[in-house]
Amino acid sequence: MLSLKESLKILKETNALIEGHFILSSGLHSPKYIQCAQLMSKPHHAIKICESLAYKIKNEFNNFDLILSPAMGGIIVGYEIGKLLNKQTIFSERVNGMFKLRRDFEIKKGDKVLIVEDVITTGKSSIECSKLVANSEASIVGYACIIDRSNGKSEIKEKIVSQIELHIPTYNEDNLPKELSSIKAVKPGSRNL
Repeated sequence: MLSLKESLKILKETNALIEGHFILSSGLHSPKYIQCAQLMSKPHHAIKICESLAYKIKNEFNNFDLILSPAMGGIIVGYEIGKLLNKQTIFSERVNGMFKLRRDFEIKKGDKVLIVEDVITTGKSSIECSKLVANSEASIVGYACIIDRSNGKSEIKEKIVSQIELHIPTYNEDNLPKELSSIKAVKPGSRNL
């Protein structure tokens, strides 16, 4: 299992942890952004992170049937975790702003589902996925992600298993610190795709 120091080193080497002024999918502003797509685009680095996360998941959630991930960021992470744990993996996609199951994916009644994401900040995408599970009369066993940057303020009330917990400050647009307000904001997330 990787240490926090080893994990952060990989994030920096892969340019998955970047600095600037970012508008997160939640609408909050942040001086740092986690772009897990950069990590996942380098499989020889990503596998180390995913193996370590899979180990943690196996120790915490040893009995589940299915992995559900939200598109876009969670797809590759969910797939890799599913491959490592030998679990079926599906993903949800936004249709008219709402997560839906497409491509003949289904959650069967009684399934025990683990929701896997790349990054959890507010938990909004995971909570939206959990509604798909509830509508299928299945159950959530828990949540997992590469990076938990929620600082304990996520909408998710259940346990989140993560490879890395990062405490990166976030701000509303009306209370930006001077150093952020002087930098042009970019919105790198995929929520509105």
